[in-house]
Amino acid sequence: MKTKTIAVTGVIAALYVAVSLLVAPFAFGAVQFRIAEMFNHLIVFNKKYFLGIVLGVFITNLFSPMMAYDLTFGVAHSIITLSLSILATKYVKGNIARLAINTILFTFTMFIIAFELMLWFDIPFLYTWLTVAIGEFGVLAVGTPLMLALNKRLNFKTLI
Repeated sequence: MKTKTIAVTGVIAALYVAVSLLVAPFAFGAVQFRIAEMFNHLIVFNKKYFLGIVLGVFITNLFSPMMAYDLTFGVAHSIITLSLSILATKYVKGNIARLAINTILFTFTMFIIAFELMLWFDIPFLYTWLTVAIGEFGVLAVGTPLMLALNKRLNFKTLI
């Protein structure tokens, strides 16, 4: 792995952790607005961001009140959905379409987090899936134009 890739991976992980902990009361629990989830959109630009995102999720979940559950379900959710996004967008042209697919995938697969929260808090699964999916969709929908604007300036495809 190139030094540049390692450095960018570390920066992405650190940014994910910093942004998550900045809004920690809203990043964990039955209703979540983990703003750092917008970094999931980086996978659309280059699959090399995979490790940085997953590492960021892992480190952030070390600070979770549900640490053991979050380390299992949260990290699994990221790995599964990032992988699905890579596969689903492989032949899709245009960043907007790819970001839309990524948003839908992450919103739908929030059932994994809903299952975790159901186990931890003993709350209804469907209600929890709805609340965390709405939060995820909101963050990724707001993150879409932001990531597109940042991409124009930074060119995510070649940054890593």
